[in-house]
Amino acid sequence: MPTIPDQIIGHEKVQGELLSDIAHGNVSHAYLFVGPPHLGKFTVARWFAWRILADRKSPEDVSTIKDQVERLIHPDLLSLDALWIKDISEDWNVIGQSSNVTQQHRAKADSPPKTDTIGIDDVRSLHSRLFETGSSPHLCCVVRSIERMQTPAATAFLKLLEEPPPRVVFILTAESEHAVLPTVASRTRVIRFHPVPQSGMLPLLQGRGSDDESFALHLSQGAPGTLIRLLGDPDTLRSKRQLHSQAKQFWQTGSLPERLAWILSFSDAKKDTSELLLHLGLTLREHPETEKREAMMRAYMALVTGLKTNAHRGLLLERFALAAHPASC
Repeated sequence: MPTIPDQIIGHEKVQGELLSDIAHGNVSHAYLFVGPPHLGKFTVARWFAWRILADRKSPEDVSTIKDQVERLIHPDLLSLDALWIKDISEDWNVIGQSSNVTQQHRAKADSPPKTDTIGIDDVRSLHSRLFETGSSPHLCCVVRSIERMQTPAATAFLKLLEEPPPRVVFILTAESEHAVLPTVASRTRVIRFHPVPQSGMLPLLQGRGSDDESFALHLSQGAPGTLIRLLGDPDTLRSKRQLHSQAKQFWQTGSLPERLAWILSFSDAKKDTSELLLHLGLTLREHPETEKREAMMRAYMALVTGLKTNAHRGLLLERFALAAHPASC
C-alpha cells in the first residue's frame, strides 16, 4: 500500500505554495497537478490531502490522520487511482490499495471496461460520495490521471467543478494540461511539476553510488518514481542498459547494414517505441562528434514527428537510419 514519505523528493516550491494555502486559509476548491510521468504528482497530491485534513490538529492526531490517509480509511478522503479492468485487475484487494471509490459497476456492466479509462459511471460513483458528512472542514477528492476520462465522464465531472459541493477540495493529476478538457482545466488551479535536479535525487541512492545506480539516475531524467522503479528491478535495469548500449552503438557505428538491421527490429507496430526514442535521444546527447550532432538531431526529430502519425513505421525507421548514417551527416 502506498505510503506518504517523510520527505518528498524535489518540488520544494510546490510544497511551499500548498502549505501557504493551508496556513492562510486559501485552499482552492480544485487543483490540477500537471507534469511528465513519475515525477511524484500523485504522491504530492496524497501528501497535500493529508496536510489539509491534519491542519491545526494535535501531533498525535496528525500521525493518526496520516495513517488513515495511507490506508484510505479516513472518512474525508476519496481516492480514484487504479481502476478495475476486465481480465487484468480481477483482485479487488489490489484495487483497494489505491482507490476507495466504489467500482463494482465496472464488473457488473454488460460490457465491462477493458481499458484504463474513467467512465461516466465512475464519476457518478464519485459524485455519490461527495455529499457525505465528515469530521473535517474539508473533504479531499484525489483523482489520478484525469486525462483518462472519456468525454461523457469529463462533461459530468465538469458539472461538479462548476458547482462544487461544500467543503470539497479536488486534487487532480494529469501528464499535460492540454490532455484535459479546457473547460475542466480552467476551473482548477494549475500547479506545474518539473523534473527534479540530479542533486535532489541523490537521497534515493542512499549514498551507494554504484554503476547501476548512476545509470538509473541518468536514465530517470529527474523522475523520482522512475528511479525508484529501476533500483527495485535489476532485470528491467539490465535490459534498459542493453538497449542504451545498442542505441549508443547505432549513432557511432559506420556500418549502414548494422544500423538498418537493428533499427528495423522495431518496425512491428505492436512494439512501443517510446523506450527506443528515449535511449536514442539520451545517447545522441553523449555523441562525441559535435559537428555531426546537428544533422543527426534533425534525423532524430523527423523520426519523433513521423512516429506520431499513421505513416508506415518500417519506412520511417529506414529513412531515419539512412539520414543518420555518418556518410549522410
